[in-house]
Amino acid sequence: MKLPILTIKDVTERQLCTGCGICASLESERFVMGEDVDVGRRPFLRENAAEENGDALKCCPGAMLEHDFDEDSPELVKNLRPGWGPVLNVWEAHASDELTRFSGSSGGAATALATFCLEQMDVDYVVHVGSRKDTPYLNETVMSRTRAELISRSGSRYAPASPCDMLKEVEEGSGTCVFIGKPCDVAAVHKAKQIRPELARKIKCTIAFFCAGAPSTRGTLKLMEKVGVKDPSTVESLKYRGQGWPGMWQVTHNDGTQQTKELTYAESWGYLQRYRQWRCYICPDHTGEFADIAVGDPWYRDIEPGESGSSLIVARTENGRSIVNAAMKADYIKMLKSDPTLLPRSQPNLLHTRGGLWMRLLVLRLLGAAVPKYPGFSLFRYWRSELGFIDKIRSFTGTAKRVFRKKLRKPMRLRNWSPSSDQHASD
Repeated sequence: MKLPILTIKDVTERQLCTGCGICASLESERFVMGEDVDVGRRPFLRENAAEENGDALKCCPGAMLEHDFDEDSPELVKNLRPGWGPVLNVWEAHASDELTRFSGSSGGAATALATFCLEQMDVDYVVHVGSRKDTPYLNETVMSRTRAELISRSGSRYAPASPCDMLKEVEEGSGTCVFIGKPCDVAAVHKAKQIRPELARKIKCTIAFFCAGAPSTRGTLKLMEKVGVKDPSTVESLKYRGQGWPGMWQVTHNDGTQQTKELTYAESWGYLQRYRQWRCYICPDHTGEFADIAVGDPWYRDIEPGESGSSLIVARTENGRSIVNAAMKADYIKMLKSDPTLLPRSQPNLLHTRGGLWMRLLVLRLLGAAVPKYPGFSLFRYWRSELGFIDKIRSFTGTAKRVFRKKLRKPMRLRNWSPSSDQHASD
């Protein structure tokens, strides 16, 4: 029997939470975001918490992702719509400013577009994620108001983040903003703008970056331990990518003498991905289908040694397309080529992943685990067309094993962790 999802508590206990933080903004008198070291950022109840009013659940990307764009729009690239969501244009491009380009994870496109909005569109600030000043291996939501602040906080952060936890400040404060986050974060913002008019008025653009999943803090702690960082409190900085393409994972710590340890992007991500939260394994949106603009890596070609970064930019709304075109005209973005096929060529495995998802959700239902709703996503057609017989069997057996290994049929108890607690990565 399928477990119903009726409250935010259901979402978190049944391992569907993405950690976006939308509940802490829309129902701030009930929820506050905290950290569970094994699963990521999660909502915890405040003392004397108010009753849940339903706003958070309406916008929760863990419970549901639902497309609502006009599928008959002549502006859409029709053959991409079923597998990739709304697509108006796809470019390979990079930031014109060399420092922005170098600092970013690929070509610095998200930073350059956000900078354009700050400097040319009278946007007041950018809501996004940066390294926590007091604990560099953790993330915090920040408001950047200048080019320098954006560049200093650029680069991927493969660790738990809750950028939607600042939407209350956006809604109640003055000024307008750009929002940058994971696909699930942007999907939450998309819904929140529909029920909160002030958010719709103040958020002028949403930018999503392609995402293969969010590892837990446990993953970061274990990886640091693997390269010889025994005491996390000695960490002075941690970068996951950037300063070159695709960039190195780099941790600097000081336990009497300052030391820097490095791993390649492939080595670090190959290790961290095993620590992804469960919801990432059953996500249909890895390319920011609910954003105005989505950015990622143009993996359709090999990267030459020492090559400067390049980005894939996808315009998903007319608002997004107009911003990208204006940024190109103002020389914030340098376009290399325009070709819709760059998207599927850069992510050749995603239709296979989407096909496998159909069977995963079916197995969850059959075994009585919680299942999110995905209206508007084409899943069965890709299970039928993209998966061979052996892969179809594996999508069934693999999910069944995870249901029992991850205890998906039982409520999960969260533990609110902090760096000062006695819990260590070796637990």
